Amino acid sequence: MDPGARAVFVSYHSLEDRLVKNFIRSSRFEGEAEKDHFGNPNVDFKKVGGVQTPSERELIENTRSRSAKLRVAERIENKYRSI
Repeated sequence: MDPGARAVFVSYHSLEDRLVKNFIRSSRFEGEAEKDHFGNPNVDFKKVGGVQTPSERELIENTRSRSAKLRVAERIENKYRSI
């Protein structure tokens, strides 16, 4: 993915959502983000906006949607990591 590209994640379970949040925050599914020589975290994404959840109307029409969460992240340029 090029810098500026956006990734959209939909999770349907709280355990999946935790993995998505950790991945956006630290570019890893578990644990802390890698750090450079100065102690700055090497991350690949930044969060765009907040979490989106189903509307009241969607919940009435589709009760299974109640646990769905949508998160958006934008790829940032990372000079210290090559992917």
